[in-house]
Amino acid sequence: MRSGVCSARAMSEAVRTPEQALEGLPDFPFRVCYRDVDGLRLAHRDEGEGAPVIFLHGEPTWSFLWRKVIPPVRDAGFRCVAPDLVGFGASDKPVDIGWYSYDRHTAMAGTLLEDLDLRDATMVVHDWGGPIGLRLAVENPERVARLVILDTGLFTGHQRMTDAWIAFRDFVLRTEDLPVGFLVRGACKRDPGDEVIAAYDAPFPDVASKAGARAFPLLIPQSPDAPGAAAGQRVQAALKADRRPTLMLWADSDPVLPLSVAERFAAAIGRPSPRPIEDASHFLQEDQGPLIGSLIAQWLLAR
Repeated sequence: MRSGVCSARAMSEAVRTPEQALEGLPDFPFRVCYRDVDGLRLAHRDEGEGAPVIFLHGEPTWSFLWRKVIPPVRDAGFRCVAPDLVGFGASDKPVDIGWYSYDRHTAMAGTLLEDLDLRDATMVVHDWGGPIGLRLAVENPERVARLVILDTGLFTGHQRMTDAWIAFRDFVLRTEDLPVGFLVRGACKRDPGDEVIAAYDAPFPDVASKAGARAFPLLIPQSPDAPGAAAGQRVQAALKADRRPTLMLWADSDPVLPLSVAERFAAAIGRPSPRPIEDASHFLQEDQGPLIGSLIAQWLLAR
């Protein structure tokens, strides 16, 4: 997978966030690890020992999102690996918005499985981490044994987008200097506070560094023949026939992906209805992180 990951628009100019900008963040003591992939430095956090649990964030967050979820899982005897997708967190950030694609994100994230030789892994996905991580699970069944799905979906070109998502996409289209922390705050049930919001803004030192965050909403296929739709259709069909153990948890107050979307998605991939997480919005890790971590740990221990 390593060869050709960045064959098109290779070696795009990239911003590297200064390491000191991401030091001393609240409740985030985890050491950063780096890998070099096709000229880009990619970051991940690696905590604990045992069977691996991979935490994939989405838009516009980074591994910081999982800081309250990881400790209960790690302390239950699992190795927690939380990468920063290319363009986010401590990973390098190509400045050309056209560099980003669903295929490239999936390929770049997939190098983590190979480089760390992760096997018997649990894939935990949220938001855009879902289309990426679920595709990786389908394409790497020998490495991924279990799935945990939080407030996400697959983009087939047939999906119905909510008014809240359409408003978000339109905002991103017209806003070059994307206010990342503002967007996170608006999708939490309770205000996480200025220090936490500053931590979400910290990886993005300038406008150019936000190309990845601006690209994600524009990558969602709006028709079955749009780029990325065929892959989404393939992954959805494969999951419906897939019997790997799956835990679905869903915020009860997500305006972007409400519980009605959760029900449709669960049915589309042949899973039972998700367990609602009370008093939580789209970023349920902020609203109910320790609870989510405990539920994942309990579920894994019962396997």
